[in-house]
Amino acid sequence: MLPLRISLGEEVVGEVRTRFRFDAARPYEVLLTFHLGRPDEADWVFSRELLRDGLRSLSGQGDVKLWPAYCPCHGSTLHLALESPHGSALLEVSKPKVQDWLDRTYALVSETAEQAHGPTDAQLSELLAGGR
Repeated sequence: MLPLRISLGEEVVGEVRTRFRFDAARPYEVLLTFHLGRPDEADWVFSRELLRDGLRSLSGQGDVKLWPAYCPCHGSTLHLALESPHGSALLEVSKPKVQDWLDRTYALVSETAEQAHGPTDAQLSELLAGGR
């Protein structure tokens, strides 16, 4: 469980307990579960590739955007901007902790082995753009 600092709009809310989850049967995706202190937890699913790229530079478009940052008070961080019809949130988490977690997922299922489980982001983009 990782605490993420969260802002909703201009208002800083505080921290939300979050669990990064990975299923080796679906290695191309990660699931982020927000434990909000009530029965209906909020889940976000996005590609493991998006998370990997977001640890290095601005990554994503649409509902999920990620980018690395450095803050004097929190050190090396990963920012996650989430958009939904219900609102938006900006989250910040320890980049080294997310990197360690992501490295463990690649130890379970390598990037090469992941390709046997479904299309990559590049393949999906090509398909959606009308490619073969």
